[in-house]
Amino acid sequence: MTWFSLINLACLFVGILGQWDPNMPEDRNTIVHLFEWKFSDVAAECERFLQHKGYGGVQLSPVNENAIVTDPWRPWWERYQPISYILQTRSGNEAEFADMVARCNAVGVRIYIDIILNHMTGRGGIATGTAGSWADTYNRDYPSVPYTYLDFNPVCDITDWNDPWQLRQCMLANLNDLNQGNEYVRDRLVDFLNTLIHHGVAGFRVDAAKHMWPEDMRAIFNRVNDLNVNHGFAPNTRPFVYQEVINFSDNEAVTWRDYSGLGRVTEFRHSSEIGRVFRGHDRLVWLDSWGTGWGFMDSNYAFVFVDNHDNQRGHGAGGDSILTYKQSKQYKMATAFMLAHPYGSTRIMSSFAFDDSEAGPPADSNSNIISPGINADDTCSNGWVCEHRWRQIYNMVGFRNAVKGTTIQNWWTNGDQQIAFCRGNRGFVAFTQGGSISQTMQTCLPAGTYCDVISGNLINGDCTGKSVTVDSSGNGYIVLNQNEEDGVLAIHVGKQL
Repeated sequence: MTWFSLINLACLFVGILGQWDPNMPEDRNTIVHLFEWKFSDVAAECERFLQHKGYGGVQLSPVNENAIVTDPWRPWWERYQPISYILQTRSGNEAEFADMVARCNAVGVRIYIDIILNHMTGRGGIATGTAGSWADTYNRDYPSVPYTYLDFNPVCDITDWNDPWQLRQCMLANLNDLNQGNEYVRDRLVDFLNTLIHHGVAGFRVDAAKHMWPEDMRAIFNRVNDLNVNHGFAPNTRPFVYQEVINFSDNEAVTWRDYSGLGRVTEFRHSSEIGRVFRGHDRLVWLDSWGTGWGFMDSNYAFVFVDNHDNQRGHGAGGDSILTYKQSKQYKMATAFMLAHPYGSTRIMSSFAFDDSEAGPPADSNSNIISPGINADDTCSNGWVCEHRWRQIYNMVGFRNAVKGTTIQNWWTNGDQQIAFCRGNRGFVAFTQGGSISQTMQTCLPAGTYCDVISGNLINGDCTGKSVTVDSSGNGYIVLNQNEEDGVLAIHVGKQL
């Protein structure tokens, strides 16, 4: 092999590795999914809240034109019915998108787009899109791209979920399945992704990655541009890639390993198991081996969450184990554990309230999305839940930032439903799901008094919630009562009096 070939191989390897890096500022870790938010509201949220609470990025709902669905009326999943690659949805147009990305990047909050490469709309009749385009979906004619039937895989349904060919060649839920092996299709997809990169995005969440051949995805991502240096990215920085692959067993026909060379992969077992534990169906004591000890993928590949926009509605995977905002105490505890533990790359869900699992976001009589109202206590109104604004969650995002680069030390348990551990000498956290904790524990922190970031904040030099005084040996007296609002206590070096 020549030196020239070796250099090219090294560059390719670095590029692939780059797709595992979220490209956030060094002092930040976590993405929040502002599900169905308008672009203008995302920009405002980056400036007024996210930058100040240490969030590193925002995942957006798909930003390209989708078919307007009226039966049921404007459901959330219409976003996953692409009709063209024009940047115009109910969230806004291309100019508003560009303004949002620039404003968020300016305050150190990166933008990640939920992209749909696998398919176009469902197969039916004539569809109209959010930018005014039309498509003959039955005959697979999308003139605004343009695509014709020649750009799609043959019409077939997935009848055997153990057949990798069917999973990747047939239609997922009656959605017209694109042929990513077609060079013309690849050109259209690369152009779309490069438009997003031009506007300053930092990476992509790949919808339905399990239903595309990895070699086709590799060919597409290898052609995508480096991130835009005009938005603060270093030269030769590759976009972050995290791929939706629902996989609960290594015995399945398609597993996370098929995609780990392309970027990070969604670890759905994390979502279902953390829900099962904090619903009380397993004991906290067993969390000492959390991660690969529970059969999860290696941490360097894993993209993790408590819930996502699919499984919080009973779609996707996890069933009744999944915790959502509707079980608020358990949900906050599970989120606190996820953010306190070093496993994986983390994302917070930020929802709108729903009873009907099909329902779309809060909207007026003309189907225009209503902006979240911001209350005096930082929570949201107008039908928006905004879990990312819950004190217990945004303060644990700060905890994760403060302990970055440290490992778990001094794991403690009562042998059942109480645990505690340190993150190096920078943070300490305790949990109870049974009984109260009232004892001296090793916090691993330097001597001083620290605010518990779960029960309150550090404001004007005082703790609005509980505090813990740590002595010169690192010991502190920890009180966590069973009947408290939250079953967690957390302190870290960033909140010392």
